[in-house]
Amino acid sequence: MTSEDPGYDSDEVDALVASWSRERPDVDVSSLEIWSRVWRLSQILSGVRAGAYQEHDLAVWEFDVLSALRKLGLPYRASVGQLMRDNHVTSGTMTNRVDRLAERQFVRRRPDPHDRRSVLVELTAAGRERVDGALSSLARAEARMLAGIDEADRRVLQDRLRALLASQDGDE
Repeated sequence: MTSEDPGYDSDEVDALVASWSRERPDVDVSSLEIWSRVWRLSQILSGVRAGAYQEHDLAVWEFDVLSALRKLGLPYRASVGQLMRDNHVTSGTMTNRVDRLAERQFVRRRPDPHDRRSVLVELTAAGRERVDGALSSLARAEARMLAGIDEADRRVLQDRLRALLASQDGDE
């Protein structure tokens, strides 16, 4: 369905684009049709995700670290360097996060059997239980967000978003 189709529901982005097109007809603002919606969806999604994690007494960053360990599979261990890469944070930030998660007994440090100078961060049973619960809540919340879109349209959206994301690789 496009803005020219009967029954089309306009949104705030349509109004934004119309205003800019009227005020600055010399500027092609058509990219706002996509990026303003992506931005708004990102803001909504951030709130939904934070809410899902909060149901399990986790901050977003806590879920990020715990899930990085959980999705590795048994024994749910990683180096601080690997966690830094997975979470896109600095060494100091990750050390602080591991310290705080260790205080909550969600992770523990273990000596690296292959390098005596290094430690591995390991998910505890309490951490696994917490992140598993948060993931279940997240999956339900995100499924509700997509409830109005049928499976065929979801697949098209997935493909288009994948292509858009791939076109941005290296532009960070």
